[in-house]
Amino acid sequence: MIDLLLSIASESSVLLRRDAVAAGIDDNALSRYVHAGVLVRIRQGAYSIASVWKQASPEDQHLMVVDAVMRQYDAHVVLSHASAALLQGAPGWGLDLSNVHVTHLEGGGRIGGRVIHHHGSCRAGDVTRMNDHWITSPARTVHDIAMTAGAEATLVNASDFLHRGLTTIEELLALEPARNKWPRTLGMNVVHHLADARFESVGESRCRFLFWSQGLPAPEPQFDVFHPNGKLAGRVDFAWPEFGLLLEFDGRIKYTRYRREGESLEETILREKRREELICELTGWRIIRLTWADLADPRGTAARIRRLLARAA
Repeated sequence: MIDLLLSIASESSVLLRRDAVAAGIDDNALSRYVHAGVLVRIRQGAYSIASVWKQASPEDQHLMVVDAVMRQYDAHVVLSHASAALLQGAPGWGLDLSNVHVTHLEGGGRIGGRVIHHHGSCRAGDVTRMNDHWITSPARTVHDIAMTAGAEATLVNASDFLHRGLTTIEELLALEPARNKWPRTLGMNVVHHLADARFESVGESRCRFLFWSQGLPAPEPQFDVFHPNGKLAGRVDFAWPEFGLLLEFDGRIKYTRYRREGESLEETILREKRREELICELTGWRIIRLTWADLADPRGTAARIRRLLARAA
């Protein structure tokens, strides 16, 4: 029977009740499969293959519910807010993924069945088609996130969209006149000031937010260091050239991203250490590393950076 369930489920292993009934699987059978641990009911009228659901990350589980919701509502809604960001490949940091967000062009404004129904107007450029469904454009998605998440989460998602070339600062600014009529979007002022396509990760965007929120001087992102012969020696995440200070965000994803084929994690870390030593030798500057724990203590981290800046002043 599992083969039959898989055959009528979507690519994300989501099974709609209507499709099950059409295949001869009634509600009693669906209930038995849930009790037997074969299926998981993820929302009204929608199920997932239990083995797939249990192994999925929270982000992937959210996208599975998105799949169910959009197939059930079809063209009557536009996927929006955090759900639109996640489907468009955004990292999802700082976003509430407990419910799917959809925007109704008429009606809306309610919560139920793991879905938040928003009411709002959408201009022609605010929506696009993806996976045969309507979804808000990257620029509109960023503005919607600003209404439901903090400025830091909005900055993370805006910079990610900019880095991947899915939107531009100009497109974000073009929504500014309409935004003035939307509630709780003051965070967009911060985003317009800080968002940068050069930020390559959640960690880098959060570092920039920390520098701004704690009143530190704005550093230069993605700073290149060269050998005397002009050959590139390396790049660091941030630099304060006037203070002779470099900063790297030490997220594990960085080692995964730059890990060479056949290279162990230890070898990658040692190579990164040699790169750091070379950069410091060439510049004569100091370098500081931040981790996720440092971002969780913005005041303490800012005080640490401020002391290093003061030494060089």
